[in-house]
Amino acid sequence: MTRKWVRGVALAAAMVTSLGIAGCASGDTEQSAATQTTEAEVFSWWTEGSEKAGLDALVAVFNKQHPNVQFVNATVAGGAGSNATQVLAERLSEYDPPDSFQSHAGAAVVDYVKRGQIEDLSSLYDEWGLRDVFPADLISQLTVRDKIYSIPANIHRANMVWINPDVLKTAGLDPKATYSTTADWIKALEAIKKTGKTPLALGQSWTQVQLLETTLLADLGVKGYNGLWDGTTNWGGSQVRASLQNFQKLLELSNSNRDELEWPQALALLKDGKAGFNVMGDWAAAELENDGAKLGSDVLYSPVPGTAGVFDYLADSFTLPVGAPHPEGSKAWLETVGSLDGQVAFNKAKGSIPARTDADPSEFSEYQQGAIKDFKDNTIVSSLAHGAAAAPTELDAITAAVADFATQKTDLAAFQKALVAAAKG
Repeated sequence: MTRKWVRGVALAAAMVTSLGIAGCASGDTEQSAATQTTEAEVFSWWTEGSEKAGLDALVAVFNKQHPNVQFVNATVAGGAGSNATQVLAERLSEYDPPDSFQSHAGAAVVDYVKRGQIEDLSSLYDEWGLRDVFPADLISQLTVRDKIYSIPANIHRANMVWINPDVLKTAGLDPKATYSTTADWIKALEAIKKTGKTPLALGQSWTQVQLLETTLLADLGVKGYNGLWDGTTNWGGSQVRASLQNFQKLLELSNSNRDELEWPQALALLKDGKAGFNVMGDWAAAELENDGAKLGSDVLYSPVPGTAGVFDYLADSFTLPVGAPHPEGSKAWLETVGSLDGQVAFNKAKGSIPARTDADPSEFSEYQQGAIKDFKDNTIVSSLAHGAAAAPTELDAITAAVADFATQKTDLAAFQKALVAAAKG
């Protein structure tokens, strides 16, 4: 009997039983749920820096809340989750799921739902009162075919730029200046280039996709950007082409070794005074502070030029796979992820903000307090690079197009044509 066939039998059996129901022995052998021991194998891509610190903090709360459940860390490093997603796809295809796995909220879970690989968690939202503490807009983002398939641990903002004030001063620029358009920002970057410093520090391919999304958001505005995902904005149109020209200029003003760097390494170029700007989500805040930088003095921050008043959102969330070997362990983990204590501990360490609205802002850093306010007051849009705006197949095609354009130096017309094809699926 092959491993795949055995796991298939286990999967079929798991699909027969509902969430939270386990077989119990009768008589003297029966144990209460409080004394039974099990495990929870949790699959994520949080392996270093502030991400690992956040996971460690969340696990500490989990161990306190569920002392009879052994946490099994199944992390896979690299690519902002792209490497982990590939490994996870192999495991799911072999009917060998973990007990829970990380996914970005929104469109990222659609393919799992279509393939019948994750459970509906709507009943847990009711059981734990999560509909009352998560914003209605977030609940809407999480809902697929009238059901909810993941529990978010946090909210992140993708459209942030980090600034080294000393590098800007050397270039004769005001570090606190704001740029209302991408074109104005490009002029500032060109001034930095003349000093011999790197104008814009970038990392590997997904960070370049994130730069593309923020450029499109700045140039097209909220309505135009949202139209890319609902079909009302033409990927082949002149407005998109003009934005892609700006994106091309931004790439030209970035470091030549960008494809060799993980995002913390690119951020370090900024912190160490080798670069003027870095576009990165607000997980950079905790990374910088953990590395000894003082936000507001050593490093400044603002929305990406042209995107003030817009919160480009993503959320890290966790699922319950169909056929999870330890469903009680899965449920315990998900309960901690959604709990107030879990979200506070996790987000204080990771630099994001809680998805829950009942957390006390005063427990968080100055940056996070501002993010909590902005998430409440700003216009919310969904991140492309982090799976909230586009389904995984479309995102994969866009990422491939960006890689060809940035690395293989395909021309602008071919790049736009590839994006049109990606949108059509």
